[in-house]
Amino acid sequence: MPQVFEPASTGRAKCRGCGRPIAKGELRFGERLPNPFGEGEMTLWFHPACAAYKRPEPFLEALPGAPQAAFDRDALERAARAGVEHRRLPRVNGAERAPSGQASCRHCRQPIARGTWRIRLVYYEEGRFEPSGFIHLDCRRAYFETEDMLDRLLYFSPALSEAEREDLSKHCLMR
Repeated sequence: MPQVFEPASTGRAKCRGCGRPIAKGELRFGERLPNPFGEGEMTLWFHPACAAYKRPEPFLEALPGAPQAAFDRDALERAARAGVEHRRLPRVNGAERAPSGQASCRHCRQPIARGTWRIRLVYYEEGRFEPSGFIHLDCRRAYFETEDMLDRLLYFSPALSEAEREDLSKHCLMR
């Protein structure tokens, strides 16, 4: 079942990676999978960047057929290849300040203190991304086996203010 890049025919589809709408006419990536509820297949739609970050294997498979000037091909290909190389990297679902001290880090098992930066994680199962916990920002190198993830953290954290984005960037670069 081939994957596809095409312009969105309507503005009704939501991206499976970030949950935001895909505007009419905007280029989207479609991952085709067998339909678990009946015969045929289903298509999961993504923004190209969301597909590169969260579904790197199918994205790279379809990349040769993508329109040439539609997006920053080299940057998204590098991001997808990093996701293939570091198997946990597609789990990144943004960053946030811990609202309480109740969550524990999936890597070190220690509590994540209230007000500190934490990385949200998701697992991909049966065509869906399911929340799977958090890790300390300081545990990212050991958990993901790379520190090169600031672009992913910022991309999947659109609700952060400019000051919070700068603070997160500073914390990522100083550690």
